Amino acid sequence: MANPYRALFTAPGATGFTLAGLLARVALPMTGIGIITMLAQLRGSYALAGAVSATFVLAYALLSPQISRLVDSHGQHRVLPAATAVNVIGLLLLSASTWWQAPDWTLFVGALLAGFMPSLSAMVRARWTGIYRGQPRLQTAYSLETVLDEVTFIAGPPLSVGLCVAVFPQAGPLAAALLLAVGVLALVAQRGSEPPVQSENAASDHPGSVIRSANVRLLILLMVAMGIIVGTVDIVSVAFAEQLGQPAAATLVLSAYALGSCLSGLLFGTLKLQTPLHRLLLLGGLMTAATTLPLLLAESIPMLAVAVLVAGLFFAPTLIVAMSLVERLVPEQRLTEGMTWLLAGLNIGIALGAATSGYAVDDGGARAGFIVALCAAALVLLVALWSHQRLRAHGPSGAHAEATS
Repeated sequence: MANPYRALFTAPGATGFTLAGLLARVALPMTGIGIITMLAQLRGSYALAGAVSATFVLAYALLSPQISRLVDSHGQHRVLPAATAVNVIGLLLLSASTWWQAPDWTLFVGALLAGFMPSLSAMVRARWTGIYRGQPRLQTAYSLETVLDEVTFIAGPPLSVGLCVAVFPQAGPLAAALLLAVGVLALVAQRGSEPPVQSENAASDHPGSVIRSANVRLLILLMVAMGIIVGTVDIVSVAFAEQLGQPAAATLVLSAYALGSCLSGLLFGTLKLQTPLHRLLLLGGLMTAATTLPLLLAESIPMLAVAVLVAGLFFAPTLIVAMSLVERLVPEQRLTEGMTWLLAGLNIGIALGAATSGYAVDDGGARAGFIVALCAAALVLLVALWSHQRLRAHGPSGAHAEATS
């Protein structure tokens, strides 16, 4: 049986832009945790570190779709270097502010500028779409990208923390800036696979942001709810392990979640399903909600690891289906922006989940934090049901017409 993932790379330039995008996207998971580790060491305040990191995450979530919208209009090679330069300046300002003990407000300015980081995941997905639009291989490409996203979020944080602790406190954020700059330059140098820029006539046919589409807004809300589950699992797993006197075991739990998502994502990319996407989205939402219930039953680290492994099995497929829907829902000329909005929603959800579950853990212990995941799971199910009803009634082909509904 032919390997569907190997077949992807028969396209000219595919290996190059995939590797460049992988290198650049490691910067995202490195930056947030790198800011926290750096400031916790140098300023001695987790509250300040968390606030500055949250500023970066929020700025990234709000700015990355605007950067992607500019990319759709002007091209990756023109927009990405400029956005990356602003990000690098922000991280340099952050590092310099800690080095020279500048006032706290300079940290927030640096974090805001660092938020100009482009969504490299969306940029690479847009290149795959340009190559395989309308072909079954596109689902395989989206599956690969989802797995690579998981890999960066597994490898990025420990790399950043390790650099901050073992080298010098600013090493993590500075390494993130370097990887982003090198990766982006390598990506934009590959003009052959870059998606074409929309013409002026195409732009006038689809004015405004894709977020005006009610269906896209529903998918963003779905990503926010799924992100809350991820953020909650991250925080509560650490708290649960500490509560049992085994803090190092949190790594095992978090690895189990990522492993479940990676395995299911790889498997999903090999399937040739004929089921409509709106029905797959409903099934994904249903199973995502159902698999959060065992979290409450965990009494030990092995039980929790198994529970989060099962919960992670449905994360990647649901994200892949949502990306496939966006590819059909938004105009071709707005694809990068549409994908970026979904990824931004996911990041907002992760930040919300971490913050909310943190308060819940402080008040009621680790088990109370899982209640946040259950509430988010209920929201996932409700939004999946709502999306299923809308998409079944209108169909993806009618999505462009209801862009302002």
